[in-house]
Amino acid sequence: MVRVSALAALLAATSVPQAATAQDGQGYSLAGTRLDVVATGEVTRVPDVARINAGVVTQAPTASAAIEQNGRRMATVRAALKRAGIADRDIQTSNVSLNPEYRYVENQTPQLVAYRASNEVSVRFRDIANTGRILDALVAQGANQINGPTLSLDKPEAALDEARTAALRTAGARADLYARALGKRVRRVLSVSEAGIGHQPMPRLMTMQVRDAGESASSKIDPGEQVVSISLTVSYELE
Repeated sequence: MVRVSALAALLAATSVPQAATAQDGQGYSLAGTRLDVVATGEVTRVPDVARINAGVVTQAPTASAAIEQNGRRMATVRAALKRAGIADRDIQTSNVSLNPEYRYVENQTPQLVAYRASNEVSVRFRDIANTGRILDALVAQGANQINGPTLSLDKPEAALDEARTAALRTAGARADLYARALGKRVRRVLSVSEAGIGHQPMPRLMTMQVRDAGESASSKIDPGEQVVSISLTVSYELE
């Protein structure tokens, strides 16, 4: 599916006699009218990559106990990812922390009651259809904090090129419209530049926290569609 829209068009110069030649602000030799058109091309694609953050949070009376418990549970989480077929290159540690927990009572000195350890990895899933099943397996293996997913395209180049073509087609049609309205025709393209690239993921971000590793998350991920867009500025000479 392709959707395109022209954002703006600006006449940057007035007509000059054919016998004369004018220089525009960018050094082009003009014998007519310069027209600048900004147009956007959009295409939609179904995302094929999902990224989540999955981790383990543990609490214990001592720092060493919190770290030890966290390490054991995190090892089972990583093993579950490997069994699910997630490659090492798609697993990256994103956060490790250890913080004291205090009890606060009015007019008393805060009392240290425990230490809280957290270990989190960023995981990239290349099979979105199995993401929900893998999330459930992670929770069953001890993951008690999951954030995500964010969905994207693994290789957006083809979609971007299609959006570029659509933007050029719209810019050309818009230039022809302005030329006809002015009683002129498009003589040539002076320049083309990209004004911006956009990716708009459609599904919303999901955050899941599970208190007990035995609880079932029963997750399902719907990939939806993602809009990929390109904005171009195209300059024409009209005569």
